[in-house]
Amino acid sequence: MTIKLYVGNLPFQMTDEDLHALFSEAGEVLSAKTITDRLTGQPRGFGFVEMSTKAEAQKAISLINGRTVEGRTLKVNEAKPQEKSGFAPRRGGGGGGGGGGRGGGRRGY
Repeated sequence: MTIKLYVGNLPFQMTDEDLHALFSEAGEVLSAKTITDRLTGQPRGFGFVEMSTKAEAQKAISLINGRTVEGRTLKVNEAKPQEKSGFAPRRGGGGGGGGGGRGGGRRGY
């Protein structure tokens, strides 16, 4: 059973390969991914690592959580499932209608 870990407060220059190497100290790393901004491509300072077993994931948390790398203290914990936002997906379109009805604010008597 694979376990996904969240890794926060990453140095912005850390690559996927650096992240993989760091976590391989604890066991078999199946994947390591630093997250970048969709629009700018700039690093966002966090990532995800997938470990092959629960025991290796726990070992990685105990070894790496709180470790300082390039002046930043890493935060490592088990990743939570991504939540749905509760909002409908954005679709293009429309604009407001407005007004309708009978003219302005004066009512002629």
